Amino acid sequence: MSYTSGIGNMQQALNSIASASKSTTDVSSGTDRGASALTSMREDQANLSSTGGVMAQALEGSDVRSAKVTTLQQAIASGSYNVSSSDVAEKMIDSLLK
Repeated sequence: MSYTSGIGNMQQALNSIASASKSTTDVSSGTDRGASALTSMREDQANLSSTGGVMAQALEGSDVRSAKVTTLQQAIASGSYNVSSSDVAEKMIDSLLK
């Protein structure tokens, strides 16, 4: 999922609103309708679901399994850590095919 296009589209929308508010002066009454458009923008609200809170908590936590890392570090240090070359080759091929 790309957020870049959404941000770019939002920037375009804001630019078009800003340019429209500059050119919306009502000549007959002398009032500026752009000011009311900007006022209504300030009144907008956003409500977030509980999913956002769950996601924030998940991102705060660490995904490192320290017990497993310690075990692997000890095995590498002692020279007893062995990896099958066919397993390595399989993982490399799988990553290239994705």
